[in-house]
Amino acid sequence: MVSTTTPIGEFNRPAIDFKLPDTEGRPWTLEDCRGPRGLLVMFICNHCPYVQAILPKIVRDTAELKTLGIHAVAIMSNDIADYPEDSPEHMRRLAREYDFGFPYLYDETQEVARAYGAVCTPDFFGYNADLKLQFRGRLDASGRQDQPDAPRELFHAMQLIAETGVGPSEQTPSIGCSIKWRSP
Repeated sequence: MVSTTTPIGEFNRPAIDFKLPDTEGRPWTLEDCRGPRGLLVMFICNHCPYVQAILPKIVRDTAELKTLGIHAVAIMSNDIADYPEDSPEHMRRLAREYDFGFPYLYDETQEVARAYGAVCTPDFFGYNADLKLQFRGRLDASGRQDQPDAPRELFHAMQLIAETGVGPSEQTPSIGCSIKWRSP
C-alpha cells in the first residue's frame, strides 16, 4: 500500500462532467448528482483502510450536507483486475451495508479520476452552486485510525460553501491509498 497526499486544489476550476453507472447499473451525470448549493465529489474504494476508517463519518456528513443543499457522489476508479474487492459487486454490497445516501459510481476506464486529478482514496473535491472547486482537503485528522473527536473539517468547509459559495482559506490535504491505475 502506498500512501499519497492530495495536491492543493485548483480553486474555481469547474467540475468535470461524467456519465458513470452506479452499483445497480443506472447511469449518472454531473447534473444528476449536483445539489442546489453544491456538490461533494469523493473518490473512494472498498479496500482502502483510510476509507474504511471514516466510512461511518462519510455517511453521516453527506446526509447532513444534503439538508444544506450540498449533494454528494462517490466514485470508485481502481483497477479491479488487480483489486477484485473493489468490483461493482463488492461496491453494491458496501453501499447497502453502510446505507449510502449518495450514488456510488464505477469509473471503469479511469478517465474521470484522471480528469479530476484524483490521486488517492479518499480524495474529496468540494464544489459550490456554480460547480466551481472550493475545497480539496481531508474529512478530518483520522487517517487510518478513526479519531472520534476530530474536528469535522470537510463538513464545516462544505457548510461554509453552502452558506457563502466560498471554501475556507486553510485546508489540510487528504491522505490515503494511491489510486490503483491500470498498467499501460
